[in-house]
Amino acid sequence: MTMPPNPTPPPANDQPGAGSPPPTLPATGRQAGGLRQLVAVLLSLFAGLFMVDGILSLADDSLILGWGAHLLSVFRGVSSFLVLFLSAGLYGLMGLTPLIPKRWFLPLVLFTPASFLVVIPAAIYGYERMQLVGWLISVGQVVLGLVIVRGLLGGFKFRWPLVAGERLGGRNFSWRNLWVFVGVNVFGVLPLVVGGLFLSAALAVDHFSEGFMALHPGGFTVQVRKYVRSDGKTIELFPMSHVADAGFYQKVSETFPTNSIILMEGVTDEHNLLTNKISYKRMAKSLGLSEQKEEFVPRRGERVRADVDVDVFSAETLKLLNLVMRFHAAGVSPEMVQEVMQYSPPPHFEDRLLEDLVTKRNQHLLAEIQSHLPESDNIMVPWGVAHMPGIAREIQKTGFHLEGTREYVVIRFGGGERRARDAGK
Repeated sequence: MTMPPNPTPPPANDQPGAGSPPPTLPATGRQAGGLRQLVAVLLSLFAGLFMVDGILSLADDSLILGWGAHLLSVFRGVSSFLVLFLSAGLYGLMGLTPLIPKRWFLPLVLFTPASFLVVIPAAIYGYERMQLVGWLISVGQVVLGLVIVRGLLGGFKFRWPLVAGERLGGRNFSWRNLWVFVGVNVFGVLPLVVGGLFLSAALAVDHFSEGFMALHPGGFTVQVRKYVRSDGKTIELFPMSHVADAGFYQKVSETFPTNSIILMEGVTDEHNLLTNKISYKRMAKSLGLSEQKEEFVPRRGERVRADVDVDVFSAETLKLLNLVMRFHAAGVSPEMVQEVMQYSPPPHFEDRLLEDLVTKRNQHLLAEIQSHLPESDNIMVPWGVAHMPGIAREIQKTGFHLEGTREYVVIRFGGGERRARDAGK
């Protein structure tokens, strides 16, 4: 039997797998790779921008500190805003995806809010050195940026993206990462931020009032101080607030001796220079409090007006007072908001404002104190908290010394009825 010829073997490229295209990744794999690449680029842009902002900030602060030149302030403002914006976005993404390496990027994201926590106490206790504080923060930003970028690159040999794929986490999403992130923020970060802000506010109140007012978790308190001279003359300083619990005003009024002279606060306007009378009624009503002008009416002692007339204020101070009182009387409206936004004070106006509202009035009050000391052994001074430190320093120069203090609750946090009942305790 004749055997049929062998069939022609197929070409080599027809063999299974020979010359065939590489296997195609599933769609989900391509998507995952695209997401990782996007995250790597985003993180690299943020790290690079953080470094650029640090260098700009350091250069700008150096120019300001050394020569008073603000040549880079505009560019620095733009870069700082972008860093702050991206920091907030990346912080949120850290809770959504474990891809972001927190070891490297959490310090960058938290640098700006941590700087604010440094700036607040620095502004309270050393405002005149704030420019130096800003320069030191800029140095810290540059150093931190260099450390992080070097760690990401494994040295200082540049490559792009700065964040290699192996630096990213292994999973795109994790419920455990999300719940841990939420728990840390709700039970850790939020209480820490609130507590830090409250502590900063308490420090500011104590520092700027020199202890005459204090902020506690339960409310605001003031410290009444009694000063005595060797001849038996006494001056009592009562720190007051334009709005407070009604019980506070009543309690203070009851402490005045019948043989005392009460030097009352309250500027006058004999020449009608104010378009709207000074009033805090709207504020008191909105806060559920009482206005000092309505509730504080001492029944014992001789009341004497000891304040100035507004005609001693500068034109700019009067302009600001009219604007503020008009806004207070009219409330929030588009026209009033526009007028407030358009208001532009002259240079160094804050010094003139302080001179008018505090210094001039303190000088007038001190003259009133000296003029009434010969006729009374007990001088009561129920004036605003802002006036107390200066008045205390001046009367001590004339021979008075601190003999005792007592504390009053001005505003108790909580219900209005309870505040009114407890304020005098």
